[in-house]
Amino acid sequence: MAANGAQVCLEVRQIKKFFGDQTVLRDVSFSLPQGEIWGLIGPNGAGKTTLFNIISGWQKPASGSVAFFGQETTAWPPERLSRAGLARTSQVPQIFPDMSVLENVLMGAWLGREPHPALPQAQEEAHYWLSLVGLEDKRHIRACDLPLPQQRLVELARALATRPRLLLLDEIAAGFSLGAVKRLAAGLLKMRDQGLTLLLTDHLLTILEAVADRLLALDRGEIIAQGPPASLIRHPEVVSAYLGTRCGTDANGDA
Repeated sequence: MAANGAQVCLEVRQIKKFFGDQTVLRDVSFSLPQGEIWGLIGPNGAGKTTLFNIISGWQKPASGSVAFFGQETTAWPPERLSRAGLARTSQVPQIFPDMSVLENVLMGAWLGREPHPALPQAQEEAHYWLSLVGLEDKRHIRACDLPLPQQRLVELARALATRPRLLLLDEIAAGFSLGAVKRLAAGLLKMRDQGLTLLLTDHLLTILEAVADRLLALDRGEIIAQGPPASLIRHPEVVSAYLGTRCGTDANGDA
């Protein structure tokens, strides 16, 4: 159980990852309670996407473990995790480029869970999620013909169509206008209020400040600080990591 009494959605325990002789992640551990939004911040190369890849089954750690609602999932492939209720978006949108926007989301609604819903139901759900992200009027356009920010929304709608319990968002707001960021933040908070747990990483701190209950700061593969957004973004270790001046000190702990 989480400290606040909520069930633990995601438990990451002492994850290590190496690429050759380079340490990408070192002893990363945290427990994400169900129904919260947590943000993962850090400079380029901190290990954020690698950690997302390990949680979602695309890469395996050198050591450590991942548990999803109490069940160890470290060795599970992505498709099994998807059926269990874990969905993600990618830094570079992974869409079906020659399919229409609607067909992309339909793939999530129909194939993303078992048993598969009837096709009319899947189509109805796909329209709903497209409407939620503001792309219903573009449903017949080829996904590859959309600008990159809207391709991110297609991938988001497809992920939501799988009806996940945990959603990982990797740079979802990249390239968004201020108005689009505000609409996205409102949508994420609504999803949280409906019971969805979210873990997101974004260089745009505006959206993290708007939606995150807690932030984890990652630098050189280790968590250097964690705490509420208002305090963490002013934490000396976090500031120096972003400015490239951090010393090799261990400042793991609450901000």
